[in-house]
Amino acid sequence: MDSTSVLVVGAGPAGLALACGLRGLGVPVRVIDQAAGPATTSRANILHGRGVEVLNRLGALGDLRDRAQHAIRISYYVANKRLATVSFGKIEGKQLVALLVSQAEIEAVLRKRLTELGGTVEWGRELTGLAQRPDGVTATLQDGELSADYLVGCDGAHSTVRKLSGIGFPGVPLVDQWLLADVRADWELDRTGSSGWFHRDGLFFAMPMRSAENDTWRLMADVRPTDGEQPDVIDQLQQLLPERTGQTDAKIRDVAWTSTFRIHRRLADRYRDGRILLVGDAAHIHSPFGGQGMNTGIGDAENLAWKLALVAQGHAHAALLNTYQAERRALAEDVLRNTTASTKLMLADGAVARILRDRLITPLVNLQVVQRRVTWLASQLWVTYRKGPLGSGKGSRPRPGDRVPDLDCRDEHGRPTRLHTELGGKWALLAPATTSLETLAPLGEHVVHLIPDRPWRESWLIRPDAHLAWRGTSQPALAQWLEKLLSGGRTA
Repeated sequence: MDSTSVLVVGAGPAGLALACGLRGLGVPVRVIDQAAGPATTSRANILHGRGVEVLNRLGALGDLRDRAQHAIRISYYVANKRLATVSFGKIEGKQLVALLVSQAEIEAVLRKRLTELGGTVEWGRELTGLAQRPDGVTATLQDGELSADYLVGCDGAHSTVRKLSGIGFPGVPLVDQWLLADVRADWELDRTGSSGWFHRDGLFFAMPMRSAENDTWRLMADVRPTDGEQPDVIDQLQQLLPERTGQTDAKIRDVAWTSTFRIHRRLADRYRDGRILLVGDAAHIHSPFGGQGMNTGIGDAENLAWKLALVAQGHAHAALLNTYQAERRALAEDVLRNTTASTKLMLADGAVARILRDRLITPLVNLQVVQRRVTWLASQLWVTYRKGPLGSGKGSRPRPGDRVPDLDCRDEHGRPTRLHTELGGKWALLAPATTSLETLAPLGEHVVHLIPDRPWRESWLIRPDAHLAWRGTSQPALAQWLEKLLSGGRTA
């Protein structure tokens, strides 16, 4: 039977990011996907600050900044009257500005990075069965069996891994039906941003997509389900377009793809079952409003990668894997809560709710303070694990569990560099030049010593995902903290 250290099921953004993270840390990985080959449709299409940051640390950002559509704002209208424009501004400099880019292109750069790291995707391999052993997992495929020390389900909302593991996925539907299409269209609409229209019968959205002719759009609209056969998606959109937007001269010409979907709010009741774990949409699904899905999945992958690497390579006890659920499921609860609230606000069921939305709440987003807040919330750079088993609510900020910004520093040879550039899957000890790395030997070889660019008395140990692990001045205290982390997955 073929075997590997970690078997990743699903070659979407989350699965590829996890595989890149593990391969970068020297962990043998195999990636399987039941599809015949890479997806070509765009699906998710916005990468916020956290996603940009993670891909950069993985060495997988490539030229996405150059190829992305720079239209990171959305204007809201009632007919031809503009109510407000939400702009996603810069955070910590332009390197973390959100990118409007196809999921297919993001997956392509991740596959390229995986290939550089010696990995590949095995297409056309469908998982049909799972069996856990004390020392691993046996995966039954249509064409044979694979053995792995750990198996991670990154196989989406209808996850086979989740179902075969018996992990519950409770939740509720939020919206019965949405229409979606990527089209070429003729109309006089500003392509420097997206547009959304409020109408008494529902919503209509248009987002510019990158194309050579600058005429490609993603269109979305909610509709009420009807009995019997549904009309063609494009026919419905062509009818709804002038009704809800007032754009009577708009014409859809060519169609790249269409889809219909329901919006659900669901959260796996656990992220780990022994040697089986869930990442991304396999663990949580929610409204697409705010573009949080792909970013949350990529964040899941980075959080799990360094922990699973330590366990798989024998540096840490398997209890460390419990911190993945403790940290990331709590975040997913926040994301589900916020996206559900946004969806209900957008849909505004009833005349009074629509008046409040259109005349009171929506115009508030024109305020600069609201714009900054929206950008910050969408970025997910606010995420902290301070309340988790590896965090702390005491002391000066940043506290253990908080994200550490991309600081100027010097490498061990004194050359100028930046913190996030040097992480790349490694742990970083940000400390004076005379500080020894000997205490961190139990972490293995993936530790880098960085020297602060200003007078610095403390030592900061920064996790591979850029969150603060420990800060202090005592090497014995650091050694004690590390022993707790590796032996029990809890540092408090």
